[in-house]
Amino acid sequence: MCLGIPMKIRKINADFAEVESGRLLRNINIQMLSGLKLGDYVLVHAGFAIQKVDPARAKETLRIVDEIR
Repeated sequence: MCLGIPMKIRKINADFAEVESGRLLRNINIQMLSGLKLGDYVLVHAGFAIQKVDPARAKETLRIVDEIR
């Protein structure tokens, strides 16, 4: 089973971005997606952004994850 987590882009530096989800910060590879900008939400799996995500959907997913914890 694969698990992708929605994360918000905070900084972009060439092919990499700093993203956050709650208090968790990570540096990820964004080479597979084009046209990303600060504030976008991306689905992150294994250190790679694999899909751009609608902000409302990302926030709802993160709310559900918080309920589980």
